[in-house]
Amino acid sequence: MGTSLALPVLTAGDSIESYIQRVNAVPMLTPEEEVDLATRFREQEDLEAARQLVLSHLRVVVSIARGYNGYGLPHADLIQEGNIGLMKAVKRFEPDRGVRLFSFAVHWIKAEIHEYILRNWRLVRVATTKAQRKLFFNLRSMKTGFAALTQAQAKEIADDLGVKPEEVLEMETRMSGQDVALMADDGDDEGYAPIDWLADHDNEPVRTLERRAIDRLQSEGLEGALDTLDPRSRRIVETRWLADDGEALTLHELAAEYNVSAERIRQIEVKALQKMKLALLPA
Repeated sequence: MGTSLALPVLTAGDSIESYIQRVNAVPMLTPEEEVDLATRFREQEDLEAARQLVLSHLRVVVSIARGYNGYGLPHADLIQEGNIGLMKAVKRFEPDRGVRLFSFAVHWIKAEIHEYILRNWRLVRVATTKAQRKLFFNLRSMKTGFAALTQAQAKEIADDLGVKPEEVLEMETRMSGQDVALMADDGDDEGYAPIDWLADHDNEPVRTLERRAIDRLQSEGLEGALDTLDPRSRRIVETRWLADDGEALTLHELAAEYNVSAERIRQIEVKALQKMKLALLPA
């Protein structure tokens, strides 16, 4: 699903209220309408059907995003990220499973909003694993006040979430940490900023020359590996793996070009890649 769906978006100068009014004006779908639209999109790639599915559920995103306003991030951005999750849900929705799109989409909407919050709430990510993310969002809602947790409070929260008290306290420390500016303010003439103590090792002359040599060897090696292939195998590899975005060909397109089956093209591709791998191995 791309921009051709022409979905309502929050633009500069647009108010949240007017956007909410627009999405709430879109009627909800009956179960029969939902199944029909989802089937048309899944079987016929009908983008208009997908657009209607998304439009009818934008109000769901607004409702879910409202629950994350306490993180200090723009409500409009939370909604936009939730809309991305909704579109992913529509793309993966299977109407024959007997589940309404609303129930299926909630997970995808929340997951996209969670990712956005974790990317933007701090410059340094406070939660990287699935368990840490769960703890992050639960701790935000379970902690009351701004005071640091006591050992007893940490143990109580840990028992509720099924984690160790040490993990609760560590997450609290991460959440309460403040970002430190890497660069000094323009008017600050005292001392040094953190950036003054950092060395840019990646751009040292020796490393720059090493990277150039590696890039040259890799490009020459790839060209040499391609030269070991017959013309048909080389075209399949180049159009499947080395073409620019939007120009790559599918197995079916190549099958039509060579008048063979898609499975035959796949077999040729596998053998060609294996041959190239052997050619790229050091002598």
